[in-house]
Amino acid sequence: MQRLTLGLVVNPFAGVGGPAGLKGSDGADIVAEALARGVQPRATERAQRCLAALEVYRQRLTLLTYGGAMGEDLARALGWPVKVVGQAPADDRSSASDTQAAVAALLEAEVDLLLFVGGDGTARDVCCALEAVDHVQQPVLGIPSGVKMHSGVFAISPEAAAQVVAQMLSGALVDLCEREVRDIDEGAFRQGVVKSRHYGDMLVPEDNQFVQHCKEGGAAVEELVLVDIAADLRENLEDDVWYLVGAGTTAQALMDDLGLENSLLGIDLVCNEELLAADLSGPELEQRLANYQGAVVGILSITGGQGSLIGRGNQQLTPAVLRRVGRDNIWVVASKEKVAELNGRALLMDSNDTELDRHWQGYVRVITGYRESILYPLGAALS
Repeated sequence: MQRLTLGLVVNPFAGVGGPAGLKGSDGADIVAEALARGVQPRATERAQRCLAALEVYRQRLTLLTYGGAMGEDLARALGWPVKVVGQAPADDRSSASDTQAAVAALLEAEVDLLLFVGGDGTARDVCCALEAVDHVQQPVLGIPSGVKMHSGVFAISPEAAAQVVAQMLSGALVDLCEREVRDIDEGAFRQGVVKSRHYGDMLVPEDNQFVQHCKEGGAAVEELVLVDIAADLRENLEDDVWYLVGAGTTAQALMDDLGLENSLLGIDLVCNEELLAADLSGPELEQRLANYQGAVVGILSITGGQGSLIGRGNQQLTPAVLRRVGRDNIWVVASKEKVAELNGRALLMDSNDTELDRHWQGYVRVITGYRESILYPLGAALS
């Protein structure tokens, strides 16, 4: 029986800056700030979900990983037989150089598929390590756990990554395609400026059902459409309701119409056409909502090209926040052009709570203009 050798690299602090409202997790100072704000890392949990979905195939998989929190601890906790190919310094949080060292060690051990857990920053590190040893033909697949994840090298969820592995084990004809690794300047991002850069390409086992597309820019969205959407939203605002205005230029149009400052890449709190708080983190939102008994509405736009609604760039909307708001109180906004780019793919929800994701899937109303809307499917990231 054919076996598959998996290499697993976990960036244990990937994505920790998202719920903290820090727009990314690159750098030890950002990680420290996120932890100080009370955010719990979730990357290991994301890796656990993937391995749990692969449990039925354990006898056909050989698992190699890096020491400690970069993979070994999780594998041993789940009872997986594992070969450890190296160890990061025990007294330090994993860094970009640790990720690159882990990838180099796994390449030397000759894995069939390299799985990494992280976001665009981790993807950059993996790509850099592959190029350093001229190993660019190594198949790679990302388990999404970052803040941005604009690159086209990620599965849509941990369970979807497992499905890709399962297809490979079944002998299915899984295409290997070159996909872009993209990342943005986080410093500029925190100032409301998006500077995206192409860092390379990696070979990804691809299935359109399980692997996300690269994020596309929103330059093609006509300004008039945004004005129409903003007019529709403002007309429907009610007194004494809290509105959580999400990230992105589509939602920003409402803030512009109201004449309010907007963090663009964060979550702002508006009530009675006034800005109550800007750029709130997940813990801050949870605390405020715990002390507020009135109605709450979330105004969210979708990620161009990917169709992500929740879980990419707006992890401040934690499962607790989403439950407090409620599915019926989420206003989805997008131009028809942006929806058409999805070619029928469902909007993606990846809240890191699979029960919540499944409960929320179905058709949602998408506001596409002034007094114009469509019904469009919202799907849980495969779980």
